[in-house]
Amino acid sequence: MNEVGSIPNEISMLRALNSIGENIIIADKQFLIKWMNSNASKLLSVVAPLYQLEDSQSFIGLSVDYFHKRPELQGQVMDRLETTHRTRITIRDRFVTDIVVTPIMDDLNEIEGYIVMLMDVTTKSEEEKKKEKLIKELSIPILHVWKNTIALPLIGEYDAERADLLISSVLMECSAHRIEYVLISLIGLRNFDSEVQFYIQKLYDCLKLIGAKCILVGISPKLAISMGALERDIPAYSSTYAGLEVIIEQQKQN
Repeated sequence: MNEVGSIPNEISMLRALNSIGENIIIADKQFLIKWMNSNASKLLSVVAPLYQLEDSQSFIGLSVDYFHKRPELQGQVMDRLETTHRTRITIRDRFVTDIVVTPIMDDLNEIEGYIVMLMDVTTKSEEEKKKEKLIKELSIPILHVWKNTIALPLIGEYDAERADLLISSVLMECSAHRIEYVLISLIGLRNFDSEVQFYIQKLYDCLKLIGAKCILVGISPKLAISMGALERDIPAYSSTYAGLEVIIEQQKQN
C-alpha cells in the first residue's frame, strides 16, 4: 500500500524521526551507521564504554553488526533481508533489547538503506526479574473445573512473595468470572508448616470477603493432624472429587 497524504513543508523528516519516542538508527546499504536520533544517542552513550568507545558519536561509521555476538551470521541475514526483521539481542551481557531492522526502498524497489530500532531496552537484571515473575505466574495453575468453580493445586514451596502473588491471582480470577467456589488442593505441597497455614488462612479470609467459598482437598490423615492453626469451619476433604460433589450438591439446592 502506498503512503497517503503529504508531509507539510515546514516539517523536517529528520526532526520527525527525532521526535519519535524510540531509539532510531539509520544505516546505509553496507549496514554502516550514519545517523541516530536523540533517544538512540542517549542509549548508545551509555553502551559505548562497554565497547571501549567514548560516546554515541563513536558508533557513526560502524556496522550495525557491531551489536551482535555473531556478526557473520547477522550479515547473512541482512544480505537476504527484504522485509522487516526482528530479533532479541543482549548487548555485552548488560542490556537486553529487541532490534528491528527495516529496509528503505527506492522508487525502483531497490534497498538504499535501513532503519534500525532498538526497542524495549532493559538491563539484564531487569530481564531476569521479568522472567522470574513470569515463571512464578505460570506456577499458579488456575483450573475451571465446574460452573462458577475453580481448582487451585498448590505445588512446591511458598514464601511470602509467591503466596501474595497466588492470593492476588485467585482474587482477580474470582472477580473476573464471578467464581463462587475455590477448591484448594494441598496434595502437591512439600511441607505444611505454620507459615503455609498462615497463607492458606489469609486466602480463605480474602475469599470470604468477596463472597467466595474456599474448600480444601487432598487432605491426607497426616496432613489433617497438622492443620491445627486453620479455622475449623474451613471445609476439608480427602479428594478433589469429594469436594466437587459437595459443591454440585450445594449449587443444586441454591
